[in-house]
Amino acid sequence: MRGRTALVVCAISVALLCRLGFATDGTAQGTDAVEIVRHENQYSRAHIEPARLAGRPGLAVVFKGANDLHFYASDETAPAPGLKLKVEATSDTLRFDPAIFPKWKIYNDAALGKIQVYSGDFTIFIPIRQESIGSAGQKADVTVGIAGIACTSQLCLPPFEKTLTTTVSLNDIGSWRPISLDAVEGSPTPNAGGQSGSPRSTGIYYLLAILAGLSINIMPCVLPVLPLIMMRLIGQADHSSGRRIASGLAFCGGVIFFFAAFAFVSAIINVTTGAVLDLNSLFRYPAAVILLFLAIVFFALAMLDVITLSLPSSVAAGEGAAYHMAGSAGMGFFAAILSTPCSGALLGFVLVWAQTQPLLVSSTAIVLMGAGMAMPYAVVVLVPSLLNRLPRPGYWMEIFKKSTGFLLFFIAVKLTLAALPKDRLLNVLTYGVIFSFCVWMWGKWSGFSTPAPRTWTIRGIALLIAVGTGFWLLPARGQPSEGGPDWQPYDAGIVQEAVSQGRPVLLKFTADWCTNCKVVERKVYHDPEVTKRIQQKNVLSIKADTTLIDYPATKDLKQLYGEAGNVPVSIILLHDGSLKKLRGIFDKEELIQILNGLPEAKL
Repeated sequence: MRGRTALVVCAISVALLCRLGFATDGTAQGTDAVEIVRHENQYSRAHIEPARLAGRPGLAVVFKGANDLHFYASDETAPAPGLKLKVEATSDTLRFDPAIFPKWKIYNDAALGKIQVYSGDFTIFIPIRQESIGSAGQKADVTVGIAGIACTSQLCLPPFEKTLTTTVSLNDIGSWRPISLDAVEGSPTPNAGGQSGSPRSTGIYYLLAILAGLSINIMPCVLPVLPLIMMRLIGQADHSSGRRIASGLAFCGGVIFFFAAFAFVSAIINVTTGAVLDLNSLFRYPAAVILLFLAIVFFALAMLDVITLSLPSSVAAGEGAAYHMAGSAGMGFFAAILSTPCSGALLGFVLVWAQTQPLLVSSTAIVLMGAGMAMPYAVVVLVPSLLNRLPRPGYWMEIFKKSTGFLLFFIAVKLTLAALPKDRLLNVLTYGVIFSFCVWMWGKWSGFSTPAPRTWTIRGIALLIAVGTGFWLLPARGQPSEGGPDWQPYDAGIVQEAVSQGRPVLLKFTADWCTNCKVVERKVYHDPEVTKRIQQKNVLSIKADTTLIDYPATKDLKQLYGEAGNVPVSIILLHDGSLKKLRGIFDKEELIQILNGLPEAKL
């Protein structure tokens, strides 16, 4: 009887495996989803499934993602020819027909109007040629290549090439999942036969590059820079016509030079790595952000006359004109840097297109963006009637200059807040205060009558403080080799449910502004032994954030757990209904001792 029962069970198991298409080898279930592209919360993933379309076997490439992130269905409206979405399958044993794409969607692009795209969730089908199945054997290894470019409503991401691999079981083709597509078989894309549309004229893209540069001047990021530009123009208003024009054009040259430098760097990176840069890339590197932050703070201090920027009198007397020209060019370069973080979708579109073109075309287009940004200032300088309408220099300029200094502090802090992770932000802002103090020492603790040895002693001490604290505060703190517990966000209902089931709960009450909390995190919760004990005892780990007064954890810390509100405090809710509290900075052994007293988790 037992033998007969076992035989029945085996037969059912085999039938189920066949029905599932040998799910144990991962073929009928498809591959794990692979992330194709991502920008912040916009993403697209894809995986492969064996499928049948109108009875014909093939591979379904299933895309899942956000609706705003889109791929191009046609070369005609893609940022550049060859960047429409392409999906191809290859195998040593199987042969495939061109991919069958679904019906595209219409997307309203700010620069191009209505365009044909794929976005959100959609499926592409790659048919298997029937004659290749018989000679392929029981299984076939398949590689699917996905290439193209993805854009959001704000920017275009670098072109991508992704590869997915799977092993297809050919014994159970009849059980593959049937699918349907709103597409015309044999028309892989809106351009029948895969023919590309005629490429747009390079001249049109050059015009778009100039328009993109012009558009920078109306973006929010350029508004705080306008006072600097106005001061530079007003300061030249009373000079001779030739000097005024030369200084204004030097300012425009500084703007263009920034874009030329960007073109040079992007060309080197593109040739050596194949990567495509965008102007926002600068703000993805913490070291670059910190350097820019300190540079803006330094210029703000100069505006407030904390330090005076000047050449030695012997040099300034002989090369005054050159000095003013260099200052104007530097101001233009600085303005271009500050004005590009929110440069808009049109600039991103042209920039990505430019970097997919030959080197000469790419460099020309990027430099033309700088020319577009500089154009309004060149017009003001070259048309005297416009410059003469600006206010005359006076005491108001001194007030305006110092107000600009505070505005630069605002730009520096906002830039840093937006670009740096929380863990580094406090240290960088702290160093900004110390850096300002050192600049003040350098500029104001000695004067023209101060003996040279004393001046250089003071400046040496200022430099030593700035460098020493920089090595202490600015480097990123390395993460421990072992990760901490799997923290869950605070939810009183989840905590209560775990307690009612007899599961121990660890509540870590913390706050972003709490320095001691970071010490406990680093010395206790990142310790591998603590993490191991928490996992062994099946402890529910909860991060209770009390950063703000109206957070639920802040209220419950006082009302439910009787604490005054000071953090850090760790509370362990034990399986027997009691609790243990660890306040302030504590040793990991205290927590391990409590965890050791818990029963082992039931598997």
